Amino acid sequence: MEVAVFDTYVKKKNGGYMHFDIIVAANTQYDHVLTFGKAYLQTKQRASPHISTRDCRFCHLEEVIPVWEKTIARQGYYIHEIEGCQ
Repeated sequence: MEVAVFDTYVKKKNGGYMHFDIIVAANTQYDHVLTFGKAYLQTKQRASPHISTRDCRFCHLEEVIPVWEKTIARQGYYIHEIEGCQ
C-alpha cells in the first residue's frame, strides 16, 4: 500500500509550533487530510484546533509500514509526531 505524507506545522496557543506528519492512503482527498489534522489537534491541549492549507502540505509518497497500516485501516490516518507535540 502506498501512502501520502503531509508535512504539517501548527502554531501552539502559548507560542512555538507543533510539527507532525499526517499519513494517509495515497488516494485520500485533501479535505479529509485537513479533517484528520483537526481531529488530532483536538486531542492536544496546547494546540490551536485550526489547521489550514498553508499549515499542511503534501510532502511525498512512500510504502506503508505495518504500524501505520493498522492505524490507517482503523481510523483513516496516522500521525507521526516530530517536534513540539507533547
